[in-house]
Amino acid sequence: MTRSDILSIKGFKWDLSKRPLLMGVLNITPDSFSDGGRFFDAKSACRRAWQIARQGADILDIGGESSRPGSLPVGVDEELSRVLPVIRRVKDRIRIPISVDTSKPEVAESCLREGALIINNITGLRGDSSMARICARYEAGVIIMHMKGCPRTMQERPLYADLLGSISAYLKRSAVYACSAGVRKDSIILDPGIGFGKTLAHNLSIIDNLCYFKKIGYPLAVGVSRKSFLGDITGFSVDRRSIPTAAANAIAVYRGADIIRSHDIKESMAALKIGYAIRGA
Repeated sequence: MTRSDILSIKGFKWDLSKRPLLMGVLNITPDSFSDGGRFFDAKSACRRAWQIARQGADILDIGGESSRPGSLPVGVDEELSRVLPVIRRVKDRIRIPISVDTSKPEVAESCLREGALIINNITGLRGDSSMARICARYEAGVIIMHMKGCPRTMQERPLYADLLGSISAYLKRSAVYACSAGVRKDSIILDPGIGFGKTLAHNLSIIDNLCYFKKIGYPLAVGVSRKSFLGDITGFSVDRRSIPTAAANAIAVYRGADIIRSHDIKESMAALKIGYAIRGA
C-alpha cells in the first residue's frame, strides 16, 4: 500500500487499493454541455442527488457554474443560490460526502460551512490564493485539476511541447502549494483535466498514460463523462454517449484511475468494476 492508495476526508476513509470510487455529477446549471437545465430547480436537483446516492455513487459532486468550452462565469450570489439550497436539503439524507465544483473561494467557504466536504477546483487552486487556505481551514478534501487557459478560451487550438510532462509538472506544483497552505496530503486528489484545453489526441494520450500521473503520489480522478471527444470518435450526440462513457471509464480504471467522475451512475459502476477486475487480473 502506498500513500496514493489512501484517501481520508474527515469522517470518510477509503483504501483505493481495494476498489476505485465513483463520483456522481449533478449540474445545477442552465447551460452545462451534458445536462444543462435538467436539474436547474432545487426540487429536481434534490431528487437527482438522492438518486445518485441510491444508485451507489461514493461521492456526490455538485456544480453551480458550467465549465463547458466557451462558457462564461456567473456571479458568486448566483452560484450560491443554485447550490446551497440543495446542499442544505440533502446533506442529512445521504450517507456519502458532498463535493462542490467551484473556482470561487466565497462559494467554497459557504458550501463547506453548510456541510460539503470536498472542493473540486478546475483551476488547480491557482485561480485565487485564498482557495487553498479555505480548504485547509475546513479540513476539506481537494480535487486539483489541470486546465490550459479558461473555459471560455481553452479549446482554441491548445498546444503542448510536452503534454504529459507539462500536466504532471502543473499538478505537482499545485499539490505542493496545497500542502504548504495546510491541506492534508491524504485528502488531495489530482485530475489531469480531460477536455480542458486538450484536443482529441491529447485526451486519448492522457487516458492511455494515466500511470504517468500516478507517479506523482496522489489518488487520480478522471472525468470523461459524455465529453465531446467521445462524440468525435463515435459520432454520437451528448444524449447517446452513456456507452462510450462506460467504455472510456473502464479503460481509465484499467490504466490507473482511482476515482471516476460520471453522470451515468449504473453504467459507470459496471464499467468501474470491469476495469478494476482486468487491472487486478
